Amino acid sequence: MKRYGVEGGKGQGGAVMPFSRAVEADGWLFVSGQTPMENGEVIEGGIVAQSHKAIQNVFAILKEAGYGAEHVVRCGVWLDDPRDFASFNKVFKEYFGEHPPARACVVSSMVIDCKVEVDCVAYKKA
Repeated sequence: MKRYGVEGGKGQGGAVMPFSRAVEADGWLFVSGQTPMENGEVIEGGIVAQSHKAIQNVFAILKEAGYGAEHVVRCGVWLDDPRDFASFNKVFKEYFGEHPPARACVVSSMVIDCKVEVDCVAYKKA
């Protein structure tokens, strides 16, 4: 088993998160939920800007582990506001249009100013 980002990254206020950003086991990569954070703070902007950043954070972890969009089997999405569903889908398609994974999307309260969170599971034969 291999762990990526064991420090978990930084949360709001620079707090170190107590989990790995991703864990790889037998060809499976489990990416922890990624929010639209940069340097420990949620970026400014609406659902479109935040969706791009959250997905870019997922892709950065995938790339670090040697995976790409074509390896993503499933994504989980949390939205703060159900009215953002259509806007999120447009952004999501920009990244996964050629290789759409299975996906679940729920509405849930988030950390302050955060509008979206995305996690994923990817698989690549070893």
